[in-house]
Amino acid sequence: MFHSIEKHVTDAFHSHIQIRYGIDLAVNIEQPRQSDFGDMAVPAAFQLAKQLKQAPKKIAAELVDEIGTIPGVSSMEIAGNGYINIRLDRGAYGAALLRGELEDTAPTGEKIIVEHTNINPNKAAHIGHLRNAALGDTFVRMLRARGFRVEVQNYIDNTGVQVADVVVGFHYLEHKSPTDVQALIADPAVRFDYYCWDLYARTSAYYKENPDSLKWRSETLHSIESGQGDLAEIGRLVADATVQAHLTTMLRMDVEYDVLPRESEILHLQFWAAAFELLKQRKALYLETEGKLAGCWVMPGVSEEGKVIVRSDGTVVYTGKDIAYQLWKFGLLGKDFYYRPLQTYADGRVLWVSTDQPHGDTPQFGRGSRVYNVIDSRQSYLQEVVVAGLRALGYNEQADRSIHFSYEMVALSPRCCADLGIPLSEEDRKRSYVEVSGRKGLGVKADDLMDSLIAKALDEVASRHAENSPEENRKIAEQIAMAALRYFLLKFTRNAIIAFDLQEALSFEGETGPYVQYAAVRAKKILAKLRDSGETLPDFAAELNSESMARQLQHEDFWQVLLAASKADSMLEAAVNSGEPAHVARYAFQLAQSFSNFYQKYPVIHEQNREKKVFLLWMTDFFRRQLERTADILGIRIPAYM
Repeated sequence: MFHSIEKHVTDAFHSHIQIRYGIDLAVNIEQPRQSDFGDMAVPAAFQLAKQLKQAPKKIAAELVDEIGTIPGVSSMEIAGNGYINIRLDRGAYGAALLRGELEDTAPTGEKIIVEHTNINPNKAAHIGHLRNAALGDTFVRMLRARGFRVEVQNYIDNTGVQVADVVVGFHYLEHKSPTDVQALIADPAVRFDYYCWDLYARTSAYYKENPDSLKWRSETLHSIESGQGDLAEIGRLVADATVQAHLTTMLRMDVEYDVLPRESEILHLQFWAAAFELLKQRKALYLETEGKLAGCWVMPGVSEEGKVIVRSDGTVVYTGKDIAYQLWKFGLLGKDFYYRPLQTYADGRVLWVSTDQPHGDTPQFGRGSRVYNVIDSRQSYLQEVVVAGLRALGYNEQADRSIHFSYEMVALSPRCCADLGIPLSEEDRKRSYVEVSGRKGLGVKADDLMDSLIAKALDEVASRHAENSPEENRKIAEQIAMAALRYFLLKFTRNAIIAFDLQEALSFEGETGPYVQYAAVRAKKILAKLRDSGETLPDFAAELNSESMARQLQHEDFWQVLLAASKADSMLEAAVNSGEPAHVARYAFQLAQSFSNFYQKYPVIHEQNREKKVFLLWMTDFFRRQLERTADILGIRIPAYM
C-alpha cells in the first residue's frame, strides 16, 4: 500500500514539474527525520533550485499550491527551507489494507535468468556453496514477488578439472573401473559425495608430491571432453551421482531449480565450436605464436597479456565455455540444448537437465532479457572476460544486462569450529574467522552443518515440548535449523565476509531466523487463544471501515507500527534494485521486533472496547501475514510451534 502511494506521489510531482517547468526530474521520496514531521518527504524543490535559479522555499510553495489532490494523501506542508512533508490519509490507508488491495507489480513480459549454486560435481557441497544457493534462491523469490518471470539455472561443470581430478583418483590411485565406481554409488553404506570429498583432497596432495602425475589430469580431461573410454565413463558416473547428492542437499534448504545446463552438452552440441568461430570471425581472439602462450588462442584487452581461452593443447578453458553459455542464455548462439526430465518436485514442477539427444516435447529455456550470475567475488575477473566476449561480438546491450551477482566467502568462527569438532591450532583459535579449503579437505560439508543445526535445535524444541511426538519435534527442529542457516547467510551484505557461528545463528533472540519465526508463531498463537476462549475471529471487513480505522490510527503508536508493517513492497523494490537480499532479512527482523513490542504493550485478547479489540486483532493478523510473506521470500518456513 505504501509503495502504491509512493508511486502516486512520484508520478504527480514528476508530471507537474515536467508541464510547469519543462524539466524531466527524477523525483525522490525520503523518510522525514522525525515521524511527527510527516510520512514522506519530497526534496524536489532543492533539486530544481539550481536549474530554475529560485529559492527552494518559493518552488516548494508553488508545487504545494498547484499539484492538487494525490490519492492517499491528506495534506502537504512546507518545512524548513523547502522540504515538502506529506501526510497520508490514515483512515483510507487502513481501509485499503483491510480490503487487501494489492500493490502494483512489475510487468511480467521480461524474462530474467538467475544462475546460481553451480557446485563442481566432484564432491560434497560445503558451507560456501550454501551462501551461493541461499543468495540466489532468495533473489529469485524477491524477483518473483515483484511479478517478474524468472528462470532458475544451475550450471553443471561436469567436464572440468575438478571432476577430472576425482577420476584420476579413482583410475590411477585406486585402480577402480567404471563398474567398481558404479558399485560404490549403489552401496547404501557409502556416502558417495563424501567419499569423493576425501579422494579429491588425496589426489590434490598426490599431485603436489608427484608433479609428473599432472599429465594424468590432462589425459583425463581430453577423455572426458571427447566422451570416450573408461575415464569418460567414470567422469559421467561421478558427476551424475554427485549432482543428485547436491540436489538433495539443497532441497533440505528449500532451494529448487528449473533447468540444469551441463558443460558436456556445450561441448557435444558444438556450443563452444559455434562461439569459437564467432569469436575468430569478429577478431575477438588471436592465435599467439610466440612466448609462453605460443599455440594458445587469446582474448586481448582483458589483461596486459590477454586471457587464454583455448590452451596450446587444444582444450578450452572454462571461461570460453562460459562465453558460449552466456550467448545461449540470451538466445544469441543459434543453438539449443535438448532436455530430459530429471526429477519432479513436491509441487509437481519438473526439473530438466540438458542432454545431447532429442527427448520429445520439452519446455524452452534460455532467451532471457537479463542474466544474473551468482558467483563469488574471486571470479570477478573471469566474469569480466565473459562480458568482454559479448562486447567483442558486438552484443553491448546484452553485456550491459549481464550482472555478476558477486559475494564474499564464508568462513567459520573459532567457536563454531569447536562446536563442530574441527581441531584448531592455537593461532587459529585467536583469529576472528577460520578459512576453509575443499582442495585441502579442510571444511564443513553442508549436510554435516545442517545435521548439527538440527540436532541443537531439536534439543531446545524437545525440552520445551516433551509432550509432542519425536517426529513432530524433529520436523519443527528442521524448520528452525534451516531458518537459522538461511537467515545467517542472508543478513550480511554480499560484500561482507561471513564467519558462520552455529550458536549465534540458532539463537531465539536477536537478529536471527528463529526470532523472525517466533514472532509469526506468537501472532498465530494470539489468534488461536481467541478461539480457545470460545470467541470467533471477527469479520474485520464488517466491523471496521475508514472511519473506525481513522479513529484507531489517531493513536500515533498504532499508525507508526502499521506504516512500518505495510512497507514490504517499497522495501522489496529497493532490495531488488540494489541486489541485496540482506535488506529483506533486515526488514523481517524489524517487523518481528515491531510486533514483539506491539503485543507486549497491548493486551489484544483482554481489550474491553469492542472497536479497539477488533482493530488490535486485525493488526495482529496483518502482522502475521506480513511476517509470513516476508519469511517466505527469505525461504523461511513458519513452524506450528517453537
